[in-house]
Amino acid sequence: MTGRIRRSPFAERAARRQAGQAGRVRFVMGAVADGVPDGRRRDPRAERARQTVPGAAGRRRIVWGSVRPGQAAAVSAVQKPRTIRVEDPAMLVLAVPDFDEMRLSRFDRQILGAARLVADGGKGAVGVLCPSDLPEEQRAALAQAGADRLFFLPAGRSNPDKQARAVLHWFKESGAAHILFPESPEGADKARRVTVAGGYDFMGGIQAFSLRAVIAPCHAMRRERVVQALPQIMTLEEDRVAAYAGLPHEILHTDSLTEDAAETPVHTSRVRIGDAIAGDPASLPLAEAPFVVAAGNGVHDFTTFGEVVRALRATPGASRVVCDSGHMPRQTQVGASGTVLDASCYLAMGISGAPQHLQGIGRVETIIAVNTDLHAAMVARASLAIIADAQDVMPALLRLLQQEGESPCA
Repeated sequence: MTGRIRRSPFAERAARRQAGQAGRVRFVMGAVADGVPDGRRRDPRAERARQTVPGAAGRRRIVWGSVRPGQAAAVSAVQKPRTIRVEDPAMLVLAVPDFDEMRLSRFDRQILGAARLVADGGKGAVGVLCPSDLPEEQRAALAQAGADRLFFLPAGRSNPDKQARAVLHWFKESGAAHILFPESPEGADKARRVTVAGGYDFMGGIQAFSLRAVIAPCHAMRRERVVQALPQIMTLEEDRVAAYAGLPHEILHTDSLTEDAAETPVHTSRVRIGDAIAGDPASLPLAEAPFVVAAGNGVHDFTTFGEVVRALRATPGASRVVCDSGHMPRQTQVGASGTVLDASCYLAMGISGAPQHLQGIGRVETIIAVNTDLHAAMVARASLAIIADAQDVMPALLRLLQQEGESPCA
């Protein structure tokens, strides 16, 4: 008969009893770790701190059951962020985001998500063609978006033919099976230049994308073109593929383009590239404007409002109340019944924030609200709020811009 020591609940309970004040015996549940009393009272805050490990983007997550002394190795393993490493891919899929204003936009993330979908289907890797002067934080964002390789393009976008030559060079040198562009003004132009220069298979304006087939409209949207074998070069419409939402990937390889390869012409062209001229922000459509300044019911001096918009080099917008009263044209209306914005910054002057208006700014990254009501919906939605009258803020803002050398009439 094999002997086995029975558990003694009475001995365990007695081990948790410690002498307290005035000779009293107190029962401390947290004073025993693996059967060894440590002589301390239970500290819930300390236990929660030990059970909490850093998460993604500075957030913290709870890992229960990983605080006992015998599990120190498990805790250290959890603290190390998990990444996906693709060392020997069977294929390579390239993605060419726009990087508008040197940032990874929502549309760019969708292009990387489509490239990730194709690469995962063939046990491959995703390579991203990005500008050589891309900020470091945006390069880190590429790993979160599913990139495995980085290929740098020449800085500057004034010469689209040079950019197309650089893209074609990496497409040939890397041996990639497919390359994806956004169906945007810049991405569509670049994709067609590369297609003509290299003589590749092309399909543009894809609205249905999967590994089995891609579908794009044709014949003035009256018919559809269905291709089961993925073309070599593709452009996708916005909101057709979800952005990558899995674990971040580890970028293993980065390579820069040599000057000889960037300057070597691919084909003789009669096109002459002129100097890039900045467009007038006031003429931009609201849906494409990166910075919008809108007037609400709290704005009465629209002459000063126009000067503020021009001084900030922004695109003017307005609420429905202002458009209904005739102070601003209907095409400047922001909201569900007007234009849905995809801007990086939105300055709301005297707008309380009706539900229909808030629906139109759901994609905006940074919102600045100027309002007299501390409890307005727009103030609650804003990243920065100025609790003041818009009529007083606008002249003060103009004076600050003039002090910095900005001309209101520029």
